[in-house]
Amino acid sequence: MKFNATARSVQGSSASRRLRRAGRVPAIVYGGTAAPLNIELDHNEIYHALRKEEFHASILQMQLDGKEQPVLLRSVQWHAYKPQVLHVDFQRVDANQALHTKVPLHFINGENSPAVKLGGAMISHVLTELEVTCLPSALPQFIEVDLANLLPGASVHLADIKLPKGVTYVAHGGDANPLLASAVVKGGGAAAADEGDAGEDAAPAA
Repeated sequence: MKFNATARSVQGSSASRRLRRAGRVPAIVYGGTAAPLNIELDHNEIYHALRKEEFHASILQMQLDGKEQPVLLRSVQWHAYKPQVLHVDFQRVDANQALHTKVPLHFINGENSPAVKLGGAMISHVLTELEVTCLPSALPQFIEVDLANLLPGASVHLADIKLPKGVTYVAHGGDANPLLASAVVKGGGAAAADEGDAGEDAAPAA
C-alpha cells in the first residue's frame, strides 16, 4: 500500500496543534542509517488507510519528495473520544534486515467444524495476532488458522498450524506453543444440572 507524506520542518506541540486544525497529522519516520525524519500526513487519507487491516501488517510505500521508501507502521496515537489521528510512527525497512512485528490471525472454517455443527460449541479466539520475525520479503499480511477439523472441547495451538516460509514466532515468557483457539461446549454443566433436577422431580414421593 502507498501513502503520501510531506517533510515537516516545524516541530513542537503548538505546531502540531496548528497542523491538526489544518487537517494534517504530524508523524515521524525512524530506523536504518538515516536520522529520524519528521513528516506530516493528510488526515483523511491516513484515517481511511488505518481502517484497513493490511495497512497494519504490510510493507508500506511512503511517497516523499517524489521518491518511494518502504516503511512499516509502528504506532498510532488516537484522540481520546473523537475519530481523530493525532500522531503516527513509521519505521524504515531494510530488505536485508529481519523485521520484528505482529501479524493478524485469520480463523477460517470454524462454522463448518464438528465442534460447531455437531457439538454446538462456541469457538473462542484466544489470540488475534502473533509476534513474528522475518525478512521484509517474507512478511505475510495475515496467518491463516484452519478450524475445519476442530472437535468439541478441543483446542488449536501454534504447533497445529504451519507458519509461512521464513516466518518465526517470537515467544514470550517461555511459551513456545501458545493457545490460538478453543471449542467451548455451551451449557454442559447447566444441562447436567437440569437432568438431575428432572430426575428428582420424577421420583415418587415417599
